[in-house]
Amino acid sequence: MNLCHLFDLSLKGRRDAAALEWQGHQYTFGDLDIRSDELAAWFTELGLRPGDRLCIYLPNCIQLIDIYLSCVKLGIIFVPVNILYRDREITHILRDAEPKFVIATSRDSIPDIVPILLVSELQPRPGAPRPDTLLDGDAPAAIVYTSGTTGVSKGAILTHNNFAANALNLLTCWRISDADRLLLPLPLFHVHALGNGLHTWLIAGFHMRLLERFEHAKASAELLDYRPTLFFGVPTVYVRLLELPPDSARRIGVAARLFVSGSAPLPPQILEEFRDHFGHTILERYGMTETLMNISNPYEGERRPGTVGLPLPGVSTRIVDGEVQLRGPNLFAGYWRRPEATEAAFDNGWFRTGDMAERSPDGYYTLLGRKSDLIISGGFNIYPREIEEFLLEQPEVAEAAVVGIPDRVRGELPVAYVVLREHGALDLETRCRQSLASFKVPRTFIIVDKLPRTALGKVQKHLLPKP
Repeated sequence: MNLCHLFDLSLKGRRDAAALEWQGHQYTFGDLDIRSDELAAWFTELGLRPGDRLCIYLPNCIQLIDIYLSCVKLGIIFVPVNILYRDREITHILRDAEPKFVIATSRDSIPDIVPILLVSELQPRPGAPRPDTLLDGDAPAAIVYTSGTTGVSKGAILTHNNFAANALNLLTCWRISDADRLLLPLPLFHVHALGNGLHTWLIAGFHMRLLERFEHAKASAELLDYRPTLFFGVPTVYVRLLELPPDSARRIGVAARLFVSGSAPLPPQILEEFRDHFGHTILERYGMTETLMNISNPYEGERRPGTVGLPLPGVSTRIVDGEVQLRGPNLFAGYWRRPEATEAAFDNGWFRTGDMAERSPDGYYTLLGRKSDLIISGGFNIYPREIEEFLLEQPEVAEAAVVGIPDRVRGELPVAYVVLREHGALDLETRCRQSLASFKVPRTFIIVDKLPRTALGKVQKHLLPKP
């Protein structure tokens, strides 16, 4: 089986059921099936074939769902790109993935490396039949780029089987069914919304209201109007929701069944405050781009603050020298065109997560930090080495080190320590904003005379002065 067979439980089996609300318009599962068939016919006319890559640089929209379903039906590899990325980051992905096309809202936002298709100019072919493409479960469905500790962004190959195993686990363990209602404000270019939200929705057949993004000012109105039973968020979102009036929080909580948090550690105090305000204990889980979901607090049973819970069915876990290692059907097929990086990521079949953890006597896992210097801000991964390398490209900069500092809203924020070749007026923030995604721009630039180093020259970041 491939994902099409699972999606058909809804696209065909619930054809007339209400499926999606997007910007006030309602669509049935049958509508989505037809829309993606018609778009797939145009993609075929353009010469796209199984195994070809198609890059997507779009905010949340119904067309993004149409494109993904068309790719799944044709065997085209879907390559989502973070819409906060800028030329430097997009160029790397386009050159690495070598897509046939990139779909965007504007030509101005994309480097002129591969042909660009504007989302406003897609040409579905009315009445086109379902594509007749033979695919097995090991076929790649997507390549999702995730930066490494070296600062080089690598494409994780996620197969139909990876997405299927992940979604079926969540449907079972979190009791997701066609009776649910999901409000989804998370970006579909991220595996949190794509792997968990989109796939459980299409398989279970519940109703979803898709938002372009999470907007704090509109959150209360959206939640009270739609009354979701299911909500996926990152810690930053839950911190913002705690600012809602108590009466609104209580009414939202009455309608809801499950709040899930992931993509970054959830502070225990936020879980406790949310339970007091909304009457729900957030279910925290642990996943990665390369593995989708690994470990989850139970739906029935103790959702233990500060922990990510127990390994999901079929996922084997172990701790080696403090590091979490994993095996299971959720593990990616490797890094795109990087055999050495793929080999280095595994230890005799066990995936090295780079996350340090401890396991309680009754099996609950608690994450302790990363072996790398990874910073997670608002659910987005920031790798200091990438920012450091950019800063070192500036002729005025002799040395640079980037670290994360705690932040109540976003979890962590990047801060840069810089040694200048000569002192003078220098606007590093503007240069970073021109070349890096906004969430990667250091919130503070601290000028220092030198960086603390070991005898072998390694920067001792823990000795840097506190900002």
